[in-house]
Order: sequence, then C-alpha cells, then structure tokens
Amino acid sequence: MKGSSFTLAEIVADLGGELVASEGLRVSRLSPLEGADEQSLSFLSNPRYAAQLEGCKAGCVIVSPAHRDLAMARGAAIICPDPYLYFARLTQWWARHTRSAQPVGVHPSAVVDPTAQLAENVHVGALAVIEAGAVLHEGASVGAQSFVGQRAVIGSMTRLAPQVVVGIDCQIGSHCLVHSGVVIGADGFGFAPRKSETGHAGWEKIEQLGAVRIGDHVEIGANTCIDRGALEDTVIETGVKLDNLIQIGHNVHIGPHTAMAGCVGVAGSAVIGAHCTVGGGAVVLGHLKLADNVHISAASVVMRSLLQPGQYSGVFPIDDNASWEKNAATLKQLHALRDRVRALEKKTP
Repeated sequence: MKGSSFTLAEIVADLGGELVASEGLRVSRLSPLEGADEQSLSFLSNPRYAAQLEGCKAGCVIVSPAHRDLAMARGAAIICPDPYLYFARLTQWWARHTRSAQPVGVHPSAVVDPTAQLAENVHVGALAVIEAGAVLHEGASVGAQSFVGQRAVIGSMTRLAPQVVVGIDCQIGSHCLVHSGVVIGADGFGFAPRKSETGHAGWEKIEQLGAVRIGDHVEIGANTCIDRGALEDTVIETGVKLDNLIQIGHNVHIGPHTAMAGCVGVAGSAVIGAHCTVGGGAVVLGHLKLADNVHISAASVVMRSLLQPGQYSGVFPIDDNASWEKNAATLKQLHALRDRVRALEKKTP
C-alpha cells in the first residue's frame, strides 16, 4: 500500500544477509542506484556500476562482500553473496507486504457451472466464466473476465490475471502467474492440403485433440499464446518463464527452467531442453530439438537441431543499406562460387 515503510531489521529478519546499519533505519521504496534518495533501498550487482556507490543517496544498499568497504564508507548496507538474487527476493517480499490480496470468493457477476470444483479459498473475479468440470485448487485466483474451459485445472496458488483464456482440458500447475491476454489451448495450426484435378483446392482442418499441460512455478507474459496439441499435449515444464507476445505451436515441449524473451516463435513439435534461453524475436522451426543449456541470441532463426550446449547466433550483421545490399548480393553468389572452387580443385594436380 502507498506510503508503507519498513525497517531494515524487518527485511533482514525475513531475507537474511548481514546488516551493517542501525536496525531501526526505515525505507519506503526500492530504487536503482541512480535517482535513489534517503528513503530508498537499492542494490549493486554489476561491478561496472561500483563508481555510482560513492555519490548514491540511497538510505541503504545491497552489495556483495567484494564491495563491503565501499558501501560502508557511504552508509548503511546489507551484505549478501548474490545482490541481484537478494533484490529479486526483496521485490517479492515488498509486493507481499504492500499489495492487497485478492478477496476470497466468487464475484456475483461470475458464471460458474454447478459441476465445477472450487476450493474454499479461491478467488473468481467479475464476469469470469468457469465451465463444467473445471477444477480450481487451493488459493487459485481467476481474474475478471477470464475464461476457464471444461475440465480445465488451475493449480494451487496460481493466479490468472484479467482476461486470460484457459481452454478445454488444459492444466496449469501450482504457483503460476498468467498475465492478461494469454490464450492457453487455442487450436494448433494444422491443415491438410486438399487437391483437385486442376491443382490446389484449399485446406482441410485437422482437429486439435490434445491439450496443454503446464508445470509448477511457470510465468507467462501478456498476450502469449500456447496452442493445444494435435493428438498429444503441448507441454511446458516446471519453472519455465515466457515473456510477452510469444507463440508456442502445437505439440511443442519446453523443458524445466527455460526462459524466452518477447516475440519468440516456436513452431510445432519442437523440443526444447532444460535451462535454455531464447532471445527476443528469435524463431525455432518445427520438429527441431535443442539440447539442455542451449542459448539462442536475439533475432536468430534456428533452422537445425542443436544437440550440444552453448551459445548460438544466426543474425546477418546489420549495416548501412548500401553495404548490406552489396553483401547480400555477394552472399547469393556463394553457392556458385563454391562449385567453381571445387571444379578448380579437381583440375589442380
């Protein structure tokens, strides 16, 4: 809630760390080093910004042991092994202590089928729809105008923001967060070409009979779409983090703790391993496999399976347009040049 403040002792009691300061010192906001004031709690994780500590006005800073003396020279500090991880947990702590919890119960305007199973302490927001046979476990929250389809399952302590769609038979595990505009369980893009004597006559829809299964502690960003499988399920395993505007095609399988940045597209039946990262705007083509610990640079196009861990990039370097056109023209001639070189090599004694 606005205007809240906390003592450093309260924070350290819950999150740990070594407090070097008066325990009664209070902070009322979290801030970056630049722009912080006496009421701010900030952090330093990247050594490149250590010079900012000297002039920082934050009431307290979170630092590693390597920057202990530098931090103490300016004032209060919390010393911990990993300041960035500590700060992440601090933001969660701060949110729990400053944001109002969703009220338990079903809003009068919500539509809940009599056969749906709702635990006693769930929240269902205004104009939400819960269809027949759906299950909401302990502490689940369904935001205003959200839709939970027939036989869908929402795990314990999972929160759907307003205007989320969870399709028929889809399952979401516990402690997940699904942001507004997400559609889970739309039909995958499946069509069979229909031919006639004169050629292509159109497309025949392949009904998508699978569902989507999502593990625990998954976060899905706004307006991301995860398609249901054609026959088997699309699977998002535990700990996966998906940014906004991501497209996950049908029958994709994403391994535990993989993270993808905004506007990534993963085509149908791709299998992505555990602890992978995919940079913003990258594309993974269908039916490919990425091993565990594969990291794809932003805007890359993955056109073959990557079976060894490592960092991969596939971006044609940006340049001024005139140079780019010349390089592109040269690139188009590489295949012919290769054939000429091979022919010359054969003639060489």
